[in-house]
Amino acid sequence: MFSFNGFAQNQEVLDIKAYLEQADEETIYPSEKQIEMLKNVIPNEVFQPAPKISDRVFWNEVAETESGKIYLKKALSYLAEAPEVPISDEIYRRANKEGNRTIYKPRYYNTMIRLEHFILAECLENKGRFVPQIKTYLRAIMDMKSWLHPNHDDRNNSVLEGKRVSIDLGARRFGSVLAVAEILLEDQLSPELRDKIKAQLQYRITDNYLQSCKIPDKNNHWIDGKSNWNAVCTSGAVFTSIANAIDGDERIAAIGSAINSMKHYISGFGADGYCSEGVGYWRYGFGHYLYLAEILFDYTDGKINLFEGHNPYKLDKVANFPENFHIQNEKFAPFADGSSIVKNNEGNFAYVLAAKQYGARKPIENILDQAVEQLIVWKKPEDYTTRNTTNSGTFEVPNHSYFNDFGMVISRGKQNVPFSVAVKSGHNKENHNHSDVGTYILVLGEDLISGDIGGAPSYRAGSFSPTNKARSSWGGHPVPRINNTSQSNGRQFEGKITETKFTDAEDKVVIDISTAYELPVLESLSRTMVNDKSSAGTITIQDDFKTTKPVAFGTAITTFSKYKIVDANTIILTGKTQKIKVEIKSRGGKVVY
Repeated sequence: MFSFNGFAQNQEVLDIKAYLEQADEETIYPSEKQIEMLKNVIPNEVFQPAPKISDRVFWNEVAETESGKIYLKKALSYLAEAPEVPISDEIYRRANKEGNRTIYKPRYYNTMIRLEHFILAECLENKGRFVPQIKTYLRAIMDMKSWLHPNHDDRNNSVLEGKRVSIDLGARRFGSVLAVAEILLEDQLSPELRDKIKAQLQYRITDNYLQSCKIPDKNNHWIDGKSNWNAVCTSGAVFTSIANAIDGDERIAAIGSAINSMKHYISGFGADGYCSEGVGYWRYGFGHYLYLAEILFDYTDGKINLFEGHNPYKLDKVANFPENFHIQNEKFAPFADGSSIVKNNEGNFAYVLAAKQYGARKPIENILDQAVEQLIVWKKPEDYTTRNTTNSGTFEVPNHSYFNDFGMVISRGKQNVPFSVAVKSGHNKENHNHSDVGTYILVLGEDLISGDIGGAPSYRAGSFSPTNKARSSWGGHPVPRINNTSQSNGRQFEGKITETKFTDAEDKVVIDISTAYELPVLESLSRTMVNDKSSAGTITIQDDFKTTKPVAFGTAITTFSKYKIVDANTIILTGKTQKIKVEIKSRGGKVVY
């Protein structure tokens, strides 16, 4: 084992709840009282995320492991590839104007993946053959006028034009990787290059981060946010700052700001752990929260413990969210911009740390898509064992899951080919919001057979606009439209679950969704979901409404399945492997199509 941090201060543990009580509510930057508390737990030295390249005992041992050999092999396959940044100002401006990620992000990802592999591969091998490419990549990144993804710059491209500096999902990773290179490679890089890296990290990340924490502004709008952006950008800014900043007060301020900021991020989850952004953004956002917790725990020798934070019970629920949110056969509700599946080739560091820290179910393998994650696992590989599938048994999900805070219910069938449904009440100002109070998804076997079709088209200019039809309650969401009026946007437009019944034979959920609409004519509107689990299963979605005068009432049957309209009352939906019959009935009205 290796120990990287010494302490000259008092060896007390930070009481995070007491710490947050001393916060200045007007700013994220730590108050004077908070700074005094932090001085007792933060070391004088900069953060060393892993042994330097000169520690050949450590790196030779890692090089002999299976993961070390695989990592080196992959790095060698990239060796002939040139960096794909910087890109031209013309492409940057076009990507910004169109919101077109496809002409920028592949260049960004390819560059970062290759550079990260070159840095760690050089540490593994120590022959110098990756150094020329590392230098080329580092200079290319530092020559970039902006480290932002272009669609995150403003309409005037003020970051590109040098009028301001900002941190986003891309900039924080550029900063982290440059910091790793400077820390680990030592004399493999010239003093001039190392000084330039440190200066750029100070200016582009640390100074900018702390300034926004001191004075609330729109530059780094994520600092007090509840979405994945807060955890992702904060973790990158803090890692860069504690590993690069020479001024100890700045390192203290960065950590203190992060703890204050993470209170806001965690508040975005339900007390029951529900993540309205879905399982994909849970992986991304909460994975970076756990990463931040890990590096602060490591840096302070356990004196700062964000794994418990100020609400250990809630964090445990959040960490176990995917298991409870899972419907069946590795399918999830794709509400808003959520993912319906967890892709096997995407990084699963969130699952890895959730298993280690909270007893969540271990993944079958560790898929680490960033160098900083790989360093954590290499330091203590025995802490990150994977699940043995040969004797783990079948994973049994419960008959239902009920996330009461956001009004989300999963009713699971137990047939040989299970027929299940997820239905959501929610409100119309959730993270990555779609106006979808009362939405649902049906899963038959492995098929998402009908219901909410999930995320909007690929992110482009206007994707997050309230006027984007794909995010409206009539754009891919099976919820009512009344007199050609869809649901309204805002926190006050929410549903409320008014009745539940859960038995082995039948589940029932009733939701009042009337308050999601601004319609004076509407007196009441409820949606009832009944899952009759007998035989092959029957799921009923019933809307009951009352108005002060006659209205046109419509609700959609949305699907990616093939469909056949038999008549006004019958539709056959055919998925990849399954088929269902839809029967449409009405009281006091006529079905038209």
